[in-house]
Amino acid sequence: MGAKLRVYKRRIRSVTATKKITKAMEMIAASRVVKAQRQVAASTPYASELTRAVTAVATGSNTQHPLTTEAEQPTRAALLLITSDRGLAGGYSSNVIKAAEKLTERLKAEGKEVDAYIVGRKGVSYYSFRERKVVESWTGFTDNPTYADAKAVAAPLIAAVQQDTAEGGVDELHIVTTEFISMMTQTALDDRLLPLRLDKAAQESEETSKGEILPLFDFEPSAEDVLDALLPRYVESRIYNALLQAAASKHAATRRAMKSATDNAEELIKSLSRLANAARQAEITQEISEIVGGASALADATAGSD
Repeated sequence: MGAKLRVYKRRIRSVTATKKITKAMEMIAASRVVKAQRQVAASTPYASELTRAVTAVATGSNTQHPLTTEAEQPTRAALLLITSDRGLAGGYSSNVIKAAEKLTERLKAEGKEVDAYIVGRKGVSYYSFRERKVVESWTGFTDNPTYADAKAVAAPLIAAVQQDTAEGGVDELHIVTTEFISMMTQTALDDRLLPLRLDKAAQESEETSKGEILPLFDFEPSAEDVLDALLPRYVESRIYNALLQAAASKHAATRRAMKSATDNAEELIKSLSRLANAARQAEITQEISEIVGGASALADATAGSD
């Protein structure tokens, strides 16, 4: 076997092994994204109804609650960025990081300092490489987040919003994540969770309830106590839903990237196989030529001796 043919066969074996890996990763991601879709579908109604309840309390009372009342001159904002712990997902993490960068620039242009809270190793690595300050970070659960993970993420954010800015608190809470729209479409977006935008929340609530009018409530012991109890749950539920949306988006992006890698591997194997066949045919042709040439030389030598 010639040197060229050996090289081609070695490359074909290597690409075939890579194809098996990417195909397996594609199948794993496909199974995980179905589970993540179910979790998103199960958590979204709860988050929407909780938003509706908080909106009803905030609009149905004259209570000036720190989590629903905007500061006259906001000077500090918290940004929660949700990325992935792993790669091999195409532009998933880079897209959401770009959205966070745009939001950061906009907030700074408005004269606000930005405190970064990061979920996922990709986001942590991005900020660490650029030596940017991160108030708090969480890793290890982005592929399969639980409500306990959402509570752990929400706790310091709620505390920062409730704290005075002079003591390190923030006036606003923004979240940057990836919305799962379909298996082929996932969109990076940013949203302000706190203070609650009552007009936007009311619109979302109306869409969720299909045009139903928000009911009137009596608050006991007081509207402020109800807000104290509801708003932390509101933040936790929204963060949990965002984590699930991000997980589903990541699995869909991984599936798409691995399918593309598998298809590319198949094309490369076909191309290498054609080159290997051409090299083998060239070797066979050369060997036949050498045999014919040797036989002819031997015949000529025999004829000459006679």
